[in-house]
Amino acid sequence: MNNVLIVLSAADTWTRADGSAYESGVWAQEFVDLDEAFIRAGFRVDLASPGGIVPTMDKRSLDPRAVGKAVAERMRAYLAQNAQRIENPLVLAEIDVGHYDAIVVPGGHGPVEDLYKDPDMGRVLLEADRESKVIAAVCHGPAALLAARDENGRWPFAGRKMTSLSDEEEIEFGTAENAPWLLAETLRELGAHFEQGPNWSTHVVKDGNLFTGQNPQSSAALAEVVIAALR
Repeated sequence: MNNVLIVLSAADTWTRADGSAYESGVWAQEFVDLDEAFIRAGFRVDLASPGGIVPTMDKRSLDPRAVGKAVAERMRAYLAQNAQRIENPLVLAEIDVGHYDAIVVPGGHGPVEDLYKDPDMGRVLLEADRESKVIAAVCHGPAALLAARDENGRWPFAGRKMTSLSDEEEIEFGTAENAPWLLAETLRELGAHFEQGPNWSTHVVKDGNLFTGQNPQSSAALAEVVIAALR
C-alpha cells in the first residue's frame, strides 16, 4: 500500500501588502479532489499541518455563488464525512518522511501565509526530493516549495519545470493588487521553468518526481498523475 501525506496550511487569513487580513485557508476542492482520489485508489492518506493546527477551509471555496451549487454541496458533504481526520492532523514537525511515498500540498491562499516559510515544510520537501519521492502541489500549494533550502542555502527546485496559479489568474481573481508578492512571479525569479495554460483551464506539469497543477480545475488531473506515478 502506498502512503501519502497531504500537508494542509494552518493559516486562516492571508496578510495583505497593506497589513490587512484576508480570510482564507485551504481551497476545499483542491484538498477534496486529491484526498478522495488517493483513498479511492487504495492509498493510506495522512494529514498534517504546522503545529497540528486544525486547518480552515476557505469560505469562498464552499460558497455556491463562487463555485456553483453542486461543487459546494459535494465539498461540504466530503468535509463532513472526513471531519475527524481533518480536525486531528499530524504535527508537521514530527513527520518522518521515510514513512511516505508522496508529499502533497493543496492550495488556497493559506500556503502563501505560512507554508512558504515554514522550516518543517522545507525539511520535509528537501528530504522527499533527495529520496526521489513524489512531490505534488496545486494552485498556491507550490508556495510550499519556497521553504526548501539545502545546506548551502540553495533552492533545490531551481531549473525544474512547474506551474502554480498564474499571475494572470491572481489578477482575475481580484487578489493581485494588494498581494505582498505573487507566487508565479516569485517561482520564476528563483529559477523555476514556469509553465502555464489558459486561465482556469486544467494544466499539470511533470518534471521527474515533481508534479504541479495550475488551479482548482487541475486538482483532479494532478491526483491522477500522482496515482499513476505511485503505481
